[in-house]
Amino acid sequence: MKRGILIVMARAPRFGAVKTRLARDIGRLNAWRFYRTTLFETVRRLARNTPWQTVLQVTPDRERSRRRQWPGRAQTLPQGRGDLGARMERGLTGFPRGIPVVLIGSDIPDVTDVHIRKAFNALGQADVVFGQASDGGYWLVGFANRRPMRRPFKTVRWSGPQALHDTCANLGHRRIAFVDELSDVDDGESYRLARKL
Repeated sequence: MKRGILIVMARAPRFGAVKTRLARDIGRLNAWRFYRTTLFETVRRLARNTPWQTVLQVTPDRERSRRRQWPGRAQTLPQGRGDLGARMERGLTGFPRGIPVVLIGSDIPDVTDVHIRKAFNALGQADVVFGQASDGGYWLVGFANRRPMRRPFKTVRWSGPQALHDTCANLGHRRIAFVDELSDVDDGESYRLARKL
């Protein structure tokens, strides 16, 4: 096994089932194209010649075995049941102790291997690393996995400016590091900003 695990959380790229909030602003076809293209390009970019293993944590779970719809040859794991926090925790803590795990979404078009490398490097000293998003949330979270984590995402107010603050409040005295700020694409405004860059 490589020295770290990168998890890309992904929804099966089915037309009409992805980026529904974005679709309200730019149409379902454009939202589906954006999602599928970003997912495939992100995995291709982050799984090539890197010191970590890239894993897709996918939903719905039954779609895991449909290999042709997923990019590359990355291993797929089910997200399982529960809210976003429960599914993230399952991915971040589902590997043997001592293996650092970094998790990102599949809707961050600007992420590169340099960003991921910085996150793994930060976990050499920190217990937890975040990549802050411009909306007050975060696009990346990683655990060093030296010690068990107990419900790190409980009562987090997702999709709002409090998500990072709420998560940090759950971590107690853990050492926290931060890497570059990036933006995910959830609505028409963030989509237009990403297209201009």
